[in-house]
Amino acid sequence: MGFYKFLLSRVISFVLVVFIGITTVFFVPRFMPSDPVEAMIGKMTANQAFMEPEAIITLRETLNESFGLEGSIWDQYVGFVKRVIVTQDFGPSLASYPNPVNELIAKALPWTMGLLLVSTIIAWLIGNVVGLLAGFLKDKSYSKAMEAVSIMIYPIPYYILALVLIMLLSYIYPIFPLSATFQGEGFSWEHIKSVVYNSILPALSMILVGTGWWVISMKTLSSGIAEEDYVQFARLKGLSERKIMTKYVLPNAALPQVTMLALQIGTIFNGALITEILFGYPGIGTLIYTGILQADYNLIMGTITLSIIAVAMATFIVDFLYPFIDPRVRYK
Repeated sequence: MGFYKFLLSRVISFVLVVFIGITTVFFVPRFMPSDPVEAMIGKMTANQAFMEPEAIITLRETLNESFGLEGSIWDQYVGFVKRVIVTQDFGPSLASYPNPVNELIAKALPWTMGLLLVSTIIAWLIGNVVGLLAGFLKDKSYSKAMEAVSIMIYPIPYYILALVLIMLLSYIYPIFPLSATFQGEGFSWEHIKSVVYNSILPALSMILVGTGWWVISMKTLSSGIAEEDYVQFARLKGLSERKIMTKYVLPNAALPQVTMLALQIGTIFNGALITEILFGYPGIGTLIYTGILQADYNLIMGTITLSIIAVAMATFIVDFLYPFIDPRVRYK
């Protein structure tokens, strides 16, 4: 019975989060001062020959219908919710007309997932190992040194670090390219090598900053747990420090870190906006930037709705995995 109550409460929370999220995503772009349809007509009339007023009116009606901008704001909202829930179709992109938003997201998503998933997991692993050592063996000189380095790196915004890396490794020492340029196609060795080569610099900027945060948080957790009574009791029983660290401190300190990792993986679908722009990386962050710059409602709503659902789903899954990670947690 407790499980079903827990399941129902989490399903309701998931639905509410998604509903509030997509409602916000729908209304916020409509407060923007620019009108995407008028902007598109302006571009077309500027680049083409003279158009009759009747042709412009017909074009405006057609574009409004295609982009779901017909009728009152309530009609538009109902149509948007139906499209998202029933067909999962966000319509055509205004910035890349007539390409559908779903197609643009499908092309950009693998780039973002590849870059952010790898860099997030690497930063999580390194940060937690270093943080555990720094917290459990806090009197050692190397632990203090690792903590000091992490504290210095963590406050640096990742885009500042990215600019420093670009200056250092692309300009002063031209080891990596200034902007991503991919060679080959598909799963050819040339393409894979090119993707890895062009991804090293953006990934490095996120790994360095991400590692700093994980070190600090894990160090705080593990140093507090290392002072708990049951850990002191384990020492009195004569257990080795290594066993105490891996069997007593690590499992308890890892729980909040697993939760945060799941939430960060959910935010992967946001893309790394500034990093992707700085390095010319063709991911979701670049799509969001293009959508905002060109008032592309459909593209903004498509990318951000995907992100909201991903974060809500990640939280939902973590709630169910918790009892498997920590037997003390029950479905209540």
